[in-house]
Amino acid sequence: MASDVQPTPAKQPVTLREVAAIAGVSVATASKALNGQGRMTAETRTRIRETAQRLGFRPNSLAQSLLRRRSFTVGLLTNDTYGRFSLPLMAGVSDALVDAGVSVFLCNVEDDPRLAQLHVDAMLDKRVDGIIATGKRIDRHLPVNLANLGIPAIYAFTEPDPGAIAFVSDDAGGARLAVEHFCRLGRRRIAHVSGPASFAVVHARAEAYREVLAENGLPVMEPLLGPWSEAWGHEAVKKLFDGGDGAREKPDAVFCGNDQIARGVIDALRERGIGVPAEVGVIGFDNWQIVAEATRPPLTSVDMNLAALGREAGLALLSLVGGEPALPGIRKLPCRLVVRQSCGRPPDG
Repeated sequence: MASDVQPTPAKQPVTLREVAAIAGVSVATASKALNGQGRMTAETRTRIRETAQRLGFRPNSLAQSLLRRRSFTVGLLTNDTYGRFSLPLMAGVSDALVDAGVSVFLCNVEDDPRLAQLHVDAMLDKRVDGIIATGKRIDRHLPVNLANLGIPAIYAFTEPDPGAIAFVSDDAGGARLAVEHFCRLGRRRIAHVSGPASFAVVHARAEAYREVLAENGLPVMEPLLGPWSEAWGHEAVKKLFDGGDGAREKPDAVFCGNDQIARGVIDALRERGIGVPAEVGVIGFDNWQIVAEATRPPLTSVDMNLAALGREAGLALLSLVGGEPALPGIRKLPCRLVVRQSCGRPPDG
């Protein structure tokens, strides 16, 4: 038996013509008001926008794209396979672009030039408004040339092309925050354990470490360099606390090049019965929360503010897409120190 219930007709989308009629303006004026264009009084523009919102009007994104010659999409290229650096950076990029109605899609190029070019070609086919390139270190270029693509390209946390705009964290400034914090705590024998010498950030942080100790009249221990791993942190403690005739004073603080090294240092100190932070304070770098907060005691660490860095990169790209000029060069953004229990707080903190 057939049902007498008739299907509810689908609600038709509100048209621009309806918005214009109710607001008492022409279709052209309504379109200009909603697109932020044209000359009209503030009262008229506000009335049109409030009418559109009340009616639930949704502009046709394809028509807008054709009108403005924009796709309202941005590509994010990275070789950071695990997303350690690219994911927080992408969160910042998205935060900067969402209010402008721009979407971001992520492509992992690994370290494969062929794959990277494939993704870039796909982005160009989709007519992205611009590209943001990011990576897992600031002294290595992604395996693709982003110059002369005909669209803006911004670099964040990776080596840029010559004459491009790039955003990086201030590694030397971050190292200063860590060592100065130890100095305020009254630590006087501060060691530095970091990553491989092939990384530019290793040298920038080590130089800042030396400068702060010299400024405070403290002895400088030669930095220990090795892999970015917990195992290296564990081994470094042996080098710092074993050997010799015992006359050399042992460190009362260790500044580490990343959180994994710091975690290894803390584990090795615990095995020796050395209290952290009572006897030796430890500070890491990166503020990788899954590591820093799970360390016992929780790890004080330098945060590179990657979300803020991504946001600045996103805003810079928006400006370029909008036709605003910008000077090329590398912009360094400040880090911050996240204090947890592995070193304690200074007397005035």
